[in-house]
Amino acid sequence: MRVLIVDDEAPARDRLRLQLDEIGDVEILGEAADGPRALALVTQLNPDIVLLDIRMPGIDGLQVAQHLAVLTEPPAVIFTTAFDEYALQAFDSHAVAYLLKPIRAEKLAAALAQAGRLTRPQLQQVAVAARFAEKRTHIAVRNRNGLRLVPVEDILCFVADQKYTTLKHTQGEDLIDDSLKALEEDLGTAFVRIHRNTLVHSRYLERIERTTDGQYFVHLRGTPERLAVSRRMAGDLKDRFRI
Repeated sequence: MRVLIVDDEAPARDRLRLQLDEIGDVEILGEAADGPRALALVTQLNPDIVLLDIRMPGIDGLQVAQHLAVLTEPPAVIFTTAFDEYALQAFDSHAVAYLLKPIRAEKLAAALAQAGRLTRPQLQQVAVAARFAEKRTHIAVRNRNGLRLVPVEDILCFVADQKYTTLKHTQGEDLIDDSLKALEEDLGTAFVRIHRNTLVHSRYLERIERTTDGQYFVHLRGTPERLAVSRRMAGDLKDRFRI
């Protein structure tokens, strides 16, 4: 098994490395102390399993796992956490592997043997059970070079079109697989739905235009195009921005 260790605390990484050496039949590909480095190493090294801490500054372990899920062949993920054991029982019966710190060698060996890939519903169960449902700070974009992270604060809007969603941001645009519904749930009130196929970042909302025939459009800073507002969404938009 080819394993990547991810934890922001060096002693925890050292302990895992020693335990993996004792277990044997494991190749340790590398270590990461934060989320962005972990994602970079996954795309470079293609590990079979990632031992992933949950609480980390910046991009936490849950967000890392969400970003890994967009890969064609994501690695298996084993969460390592200091959360109370009872909080984790809610998803113990599912195929989510976790280890409670301080980690025991026999538990680690068993988790390695049964590690499975995480689905989005399982990730949501982890977040609820651990009471750690942080908002996403980045969106992962898959390209020929692996994964690239786009900060949420740089995103202008999302526009859905059949199978894919176009992510428009301050540096250009990219295609992602996420649905608008999932994005709306993950990103919270900073984004507002203006159409069944359009979700815009309110911080970039420059002005709202109403044409003579009663149609509303929004103009976003950083893009020359105007985006149509559906009649169903117009009322909520007017109430929210008092227009």
